[in-house]
Amino acid sequence: MTSNNKPTKTALITGATGLLGRQVVKAFQGLSVPTELSTKASQEWTWDVNGTGFSRADGVNVLKVDLEKEEEVERVLGEVNPQVLVHCAANRFPDKVDADPEGTRLLNVEATRTLAKACASRGILLIYISTDYVFSGKPGEAPYQADAPTCPTNLYGVTKLDGEKAVMEEFSKAGKEGLGVVMRVPVLYGKTEEGRNEESAVNVLLGAVLKAQEGKKVKMDHWALRFPTNTEDVGRVCKDVAIKYLSTSETERASLPRILQMSSEEQYTKYEMCKLFAEILGVSLDNMEANTEGNDPNASVQRPYDCHLSTKALKDIGIDVSTQDFVSWWRRELRAFRH
Repeated sequence: MTSNNKPTKTALITGATGLLGRQVVKAFQGLSVPTELSTKASQEWTWDVNGTGFSRADGVNVLKVDLEKEEEVERVLGEVNPQVLVHCAANRFPDKVDADPEGTRLLNVEATRTLAKACASRGILLIYISTDYVFSGKPGEAPYQADAPTCPTNLYGVTKLDGEKAVMEEFSKAGKEGLGVVMRVPVLYGKTEEGRNEESAVNVLLGAVLKAQEGKKVKMDHWALRFPTNTEDVGRVCKDVAIKYLSTSETERASLPRILQMSSEEQYTKYEMCKLFAEILGVSLDNMEANTEGNDPNASVQRPYDCHLSTKALKDIGIDVSTQDFVSWWRRELRAFRH
């Protein structure tokens, strides 16, 4: 307990140097959640927050841990002793996954299994960040409920689904089913690190808009439906879920859902997002061509048409699924570009 009588828990966030991981850390620290969206329970808890990373970890603010090595996972869990672990680390870019299938499986599946096994044996709540790409995304199927049949379109979706299964299996083996939770999210956007817009499949579209200003013809997808969701909102929900599950008795926790889904309800194609960015920046999009053809059948990575996630499972357990307005957020973010 702290001096102000607020209960203190410890959280460990993997992938804490990444686009989502940074915001999950801030959410648990109470640094990025608007007061109006903060639950009463959230305001009554305080957290000691630790993050892990690898290539960008400094060993001070972010612990350097190779999640593919069981001994390193065991060591950090023993040192930090968290009550909740939010597993954000992953290879989450479909094209990069196809380029390195073995390395991706080690991180997305085997490292997840190692974490799940270690967390289950210690009674640690694990929130595994998964993806809307576990679904086929065929026209007419969405929105997908959390218990809808899965059928990934590409290898990225396959590895993330296998990660989900690993979490379920390891917690079931340990008899700790209520502590292994999957959180599926769609394409994310938010604050990038030092202008690294390639961290997000949304933020990176700014580069395409600027390229179109150079007189180069740019083709942009105007077929697949996306539901871009802000990393700050996902971070807040992860924190609220942690509080919900940790504050529920073991008996009652068994009745809570094991698969949750968080998503904005705002729908855009990539071309529509580019058009919006161009309007905000006050530039022309004459050199960008809207591509409505869908997947190139010869492309190595096939992408789903519509994987809109239903957030009903979160709502049913009392979690606020409000999200920031996409246009308003980007108007604020791009203000500097206009001056």
